[in-house]
Amino acid sequence: MSGPLPRLRRLVREGRSDAPGRAVDLLGRVGLVGYGVVHLLVAWLALQIVAGALPRGSADAQGAVAAVAVTPYGAVALVVTTAGLIAFAVWQFTAAVIGFRWVTGGERTRKRAGAIAKAVAMVGLATVSAGFVDGRGAPSGDPGARTLTADLLAVPAGRVLVALVAAVLFVIAGTMTYTGTRRTFMGDLDVRRLRPAARRGIEWLGVAGHLSRALALAVVGLLMGAAAFASDPRLAGGLDAALRAIGATAPGRVLLAVVALGFGAFGLFCLADAATRRA
Repeated sequence: MSGPLPRLRRLVREGRSDAPGRAVDLLGRVGLVGYGVVHLLVAWLALQIVAGALPRGSADAQGAVAAVAVTPYGAVALVVTTAGLIAFAVWQFTAAVIGFRWVTGGERTRKRAGAIAKAVAMVGLATVSAGFVDGRGAPSGDPGARTLTADLLAVPAGRVLVALVAAVLFVIAGTMTYTGTRRTFMGDLDVRRLRPAARRGIEWLGVAGHLSRALALAVVGLLMGAAAFASDPRLAGGLDAALRAIGATAPGRVLLAVVALGFGAFGLFCLADAATRRA
């Protein structure tokens, strides 16, 4: 047989990962590094909120990409990162179709579904990055979330639709929590040649990162749920609004600092992920 699927399988078998070819593998790892840098910058921006030094800035992916864009070589970095993010999305779509050969049954299904979610996230971040490359920039995710909520509330059964979006966000947050607590992400990495201490370090970075991201996403879900209950799109928001909601009180600022450190941990985990990923 010489159809596209057999050719895809051959490309995957010839490489070190589920990426369809060495070029996609290399660019995808570059994209993972960029993804990690974005999370490190979000962690830094969140800590600025804790310190009260970011009154109008955006502590989300848009704010992180904007911080890169204003550096001397920001445009070049964003072009490379955008290409890498798209390559990693292609890699993950391939993994969703024929990847994760070392597991079977429900675990393979879960991992393939997760690969699709990663691909969608990468395409979304690549879109944000590309917007800054061509000079359009991108606003904070909060106005986009509120616009989407307003559009949904304007249609028949709009409150139900917004509530469904909130429910989906809770499901994704729950999946992240499962991934973090069960450490299933380690199965996607090839860490056999690493020392035990290095493996444990990567594992704990992944745990902290996944749980922190799950908490932030759950708060986004709560904001969407509140918007559905009150039929008020102004209550909705993205990551920036979620982080600010967490840090709205003195105890919350302590929790926000912990979440920020968790985002930083996930950024470091992405760097290790880029070096060792096999799926």
